[in-house]
Amino acid sequence: MKEIVLAGGCFWGVQAYFDTIDGVAETKVGYANGNKENPTYEEVCTNTTGFAEACYVRYDENIISLEDLLRNYWKIINPTLKNRQGNDIGTQYRTGIYYIDSDDADIIIKSRDEEQKKYDKPIVTEIEPLKNFYDAEEYHQKYLEKNPNGYCHIPRELFKK
Repeated sequence: MKEIVLAGGCFWGVQAYFDTIDGVAETKVGYANGNKENPTYEEVCTNTTGFAEACYVRYDENIISLEDLLRNYWKIINPTLKNRQGNDIGTQYRTGIYYIDSDDADIIIKSRDEEQKKYDKPIVTEIEPLKNFYDAEEYHQKYLEKNPNGYCHIPRELFKK
């Protein structure tokens, strides 16, 4: 099993989307690459903690490659928007790919460079090693399963299930 953390705006939809991808074994939402221990959602929303709302993804590389996982990721974000996706605005809604395995960096950069060919504006999605990740509160986990009509900036037709 491999692991990666993906930030793509509001984490509710990112988790629901990746839960539909074959080969994804586990997801959980949380806060990535910030500057304090154990932040709360309210703290993250102040734009002072440095955290991005993100989704931890554990996947079976025998079923889905990192390249294919990233192709799916690029489908659900606008990587040229800084600190926003959909109606959500703030540093916590930035896009980012936070890798745990340093061997993944070259694959991620190659994927970004390929994606850049689709845009006139530069891609601003962060690509960094994962510094820290704190699980979000329980009510955020699998939020769209618990609240099927909940807000989501990702078009529902992209969800496979």
